[in-house]
Amino acid sequence: MKRSLFIFLFLLLISSLSWSAQPVKIIFDTDMGPDYDDVGAIAVLHALAAKGECEILATMSSCGYPYIAPTIEVFNRYFQKPNIPIGVPGPDAPKFSCPNHWNDSLVVKYLPKKKTNADYPSATDVYRKVLAAQKDQSVVIVTVGFISNLETLLKSGPDQYSKLSGKELVAKKVKNWVAMAGVFPEGSEFNVNKHAAASYYVFQNWPTPILFSGFEIGWKIMTGNKVATQGSKGSPVQWAYEYCLSNYEKKKSVNRNSWDQTAVLCAVRNPENYFYVIGNGTFVCNPNGSNSWNADKNSNHSFLVHKYPYQKIAGILDDLMLYEPK
Repeated sequence: MKRSLFIFLFLLLISSLSWSAQPVKIIFDTDMGPDYDDVGAIAVLHALAAKGECEILATMSSCGYPYIAPTIEVFNRYFQKPNIPIGVPGPDAPKFSCPNHWNDSLVVKYLPKKKTNADYPSATDVYRKVLAAQKDQSVVIVTVGFISNLETLLKSGPDQYSKLSGKELVAKKVKNWVAMAGVFPEGSEFNVNKHAAASYYVFQNWPTPILFSGFEIGWKIMTGNKVATQGSKGSPVQWAYEYCLSNYEKKKSVNRNSWDQTAVLCAVRNPENYFYVIGNGTFVCNPNGSNSWNADKNSNHSFLVHKYPYQKIAGILDDLMLYEPK
């Protein structure tokens, strides 16, 4: 009897460990263009997927500039995941590029056929289709750009994929949202303020926990030189960093801030392995896109605070950004 009980408990433990080791189901939502730390973020995401730590369900463009979705496709193809769905935002989304137009050059250099955002389905359609097919409370959304797509998702109605409204679908299927957004304890940050109306609506109506990687986190973590100098010359990640470090700010830079990579890292891995997590408060978004932190009201919001020297996290991210498919 004791032996049977021991075997039962052992099998229960193995089952529990197996469940906890299941890859995180991720939807990645990026502006992939106004800056180039998004390149590092999608490289980190694919590296973690190759390690079996996450499954990439979809990749969304939150920027309306015509070559953002094709840029995402370049990286999905390079990392041997060409069939990952890509969605594009509605007409109200910001349409940012940058002075050196690295997106345009990358698409011409690496994509077999020229495309624009017009060649891809809407992000709302992709979100609803993907979410409806997943188990309840199983999906993590990570945003490293504008909040545009989440506004249209929350406001969407029943369709062929689900009878639920957008907000109901999110509440049913999404486990949590990790956002590179905001400044803590207060300030105004690009991803939030450049589509302030969307941000204001979404942060008031989002029904699941949110973890914020604020501007002050990635600002101090510098990466990119390693992949620019040591990455394979055929890699679009290597090309993007080498090209942009040489001319993005009209001068040569050694490294770039790592805003977006930290959000991806903490969406897949336990954030407390890398940062302190401050919780039990509310991210307050104002109509103009500025924000503050209300520690006296609990809305299941939390944010990251530095725990380790910046170079420790930079080293982890640099190594992940060097991942190349076999």
